[in-house]
Amino acid sequence: MSHPAIGQEDFHKFREFFYRKTGILFEDSKRYFVDKRLIERMEATGSDSFRSYFTMLRFQASSEELQALTNAMTVNETYFFRESYQFDCLVNSLLDEVVATKPPKKPVRIWSLPCSTGEEPYSIVIYLLEHWAKLDRFDVEIFASDIDTQVLQAAAKGVFSPRSVQHLPAALLRKYFTRLANGNYKIDEQVSDSIDFSRVNLLDPLDTRHFRDIDVVFCRNLLIYFDDTSRRAAAEIFYNAMSPGGFICLGHSESMSRISDLFRVRKFKDAIVYQKPL
Repeated sequence: MSHPAIGQEDFHKFREFFYRKTGILFEDSKRYFVDKRLIERMEATGSDSFRSYFTMLRFQASSEELQALTNAMTVNETYFFRESYQFDCLVNSLLDEVVATKPPKKPVRIWSLPCSTGEEPYSIVIYLLEHWAKLDRFDVEIFASDIDTQVLQAAAKGVFSPRSVQHLPAALLRKYFTRLANGNYKIDEQVSDSIDFSRVNLLDPLDTRHFRDIDVVFCRNLLIYFDDTSRRAAAEIFYNAMSPGGFICLGHSESMSRISDLFRVRKFKDAIVYQKPL
């Protein structure tokens, strides 16, 4: 069976369009990955050429296909307690600073983006329950967002493979999960009910305008897919969404200092993070 052909000009047209919509820029080195996903979506929609598919993609009123393609183009590699030193920093240092200046009855707000299939925000909840002594004294709101609707559906279900939970201590696995007949693990409702999941395109002001007074942001391994312009825009969006004195945690290969001067570097015992000035 022959596949619809995607030429170099087609690739460049799509790359520019997808960049404008999501802020994600595909380099030429990603050509094989992009072509493969495009062809899969073209076949799924019955498009006989890139031109017909691209026309539908741009002008479809519901944007249903754009969302399906976005789901296919985003990479979701995650597991529980990934880069756990930042969770240690959260409970050992960041939250104590946050609540020291928190007005009475104001909730602590934590935002995980991109949250993928939920391992990161669920890890945050478990860390708070296990390691933050002041949890019973403060109301904590946890938001988890992603541009991919499929991973959000999976996150809300809270069912994980043995690989996803392999780094969890056995005692925590028994405490917060139920093992299913097929070998997967279902997270306890006490954890899953504490998270507000939502579909968010970080660079769409309509998606991010509701996020305000955020005290801690986890945005790990997203900005590596952006170019400099999109990274600066993302930094401004986070800055506007965060409380004065709030913290942002990036992936180990990312540096806010190379993106924007809006935040200052804070070096704690467990991790280096970035802070919105008070």
